[in-house]
Amino acid sequence: MKISVAVLFGGNSVEHEVSIISALQAIQSLNKEKYDIHPVYITKGCEFYTGEKLFDIKSFTNIPALLKESRRVTFVNRSGKTYLADDEAKLFGKRNEVVIDVALPVVHGTNVEDGTVEGFLNQLGLPYGGCDVMASALCMDKYFSKMVLKAAGIPVLDCLKYSAREQLDMDRLLDETEAHFGYPVIVKPVNLGSSVGISRAGDRDALREAIREAFTYSPRLIIEPAVQNLKEINCSVLGDSDEAEASECESPVNSDKILSYEDKYMSGGKSGKTGGGSKGMADLQREVPAKISDELREKIRETSVKAFKALECSGVVRIDYLMDQSTGEFWLNEINTIPGSLSFYLWKPVGVEYPVLLDRLIALALKRKRQQEETVFSFDTNLLETFTEGRGAKGAKR
Repeated sequence: MKISVAVLFGGNSVEHEVSIISALQAIQSLNKEKYDIHPVYITKGCEFYTGEKLFDIKSFTNIPALLKESRRVTFVNRSGKTYLADDEAKLFGKRNEVVIDVALPVVHGTNVEDGTVEGFLNQLGLPYGGCDVMASALCMDKYFSKMVLKAAGIPVLDCLKYSAREQLDMDRLLDETEAHFGYPVIVKPVNLGSSVGISRAGDRDALREAIREAFTYSPRLIIEPAVQNLKEINCSVLGDSDEAEASECESPVNSDKILSYEDKYMSGGKSGKTGGGSKGMADLQREVPAKISDELREKIRETSVKAFKALECSGVVRIDYLMDQSTGEFWLNEINTIPGSLSFYLWKPVGVEYPVLLDRLIALALKRKRQQEETVFSFDTNLLETFTEGRGAKGAKR
């Protein structure tokens, strides 16, 4: 019997379109002999839709028309099973529904990748691929993940953190940044990916504008020193807290600058084309393997596994590093818990084809579900029977 897989994508995120590209690549690579695949598109209004049209990326060029030809659905937990069911029953008939065995979230950014979707799936009791709620939320927050990584002895850049209210005293933010780091600096929204809202500032005026830009996308930001002689190195990790392994390392071409959203997803790679033919991060020009020494490669890979376990990640992640080419010093920049295209292009060089990568991601989801079933989360009590109005429950916490 085939495993029924719901692939979730889209959502209320600035990385909505990137998610669509990544999800459809995953759907195309899932083994059709092993899995019954159910695409579940999450609109920016957080409505769920499924249907045959969702398999075709060209359909997403006209979302209103696509939704009219798709079915609005919801997830329902009943008798220990999770169903994907029509949101409303048809006239004089039952609503269509199908059992879902496992979910594969292929979502990116705030409101989806930050533990929100994962928490929803937890409540359904539905196993899902990737990091759990805690790891997802922690890795999405660039400031708090730095704190955990620093405590674990993993190199990260120093930073300053500010909330949106603090820009009312903009001169103080500018003065503090100049005193701590000088120029140039990098300004980042705390909880976004795909380089959205990230700017490099080389003087006071540029810093002021960069701060305003970052606050457009997030109520908090961080400012950190720009790495000189920059080379960006990325590495993926697959596994869980029991066992994890690192992929090949890569370096995006022209990684002497911070890659923008357009660089990553709209450049069209070597062809220079844009639009519906994009293959997401897989389309980005890159060095695979990265042109670094064997010693540095192994150090990056070892650090990646260490960071993966320090943040208690699961599934497949991509870890991005910044390196000063003149000194060889490197710093962990961020961990992407659901990387664009699930970083399949980093696993192929070490012998893991994309369908196998997805098999392992699903196997890890089912393993975690088995482990959770062995853990007690609730127990039967007669607490309400002892409740007396006006007095509370006997033995209640004080």
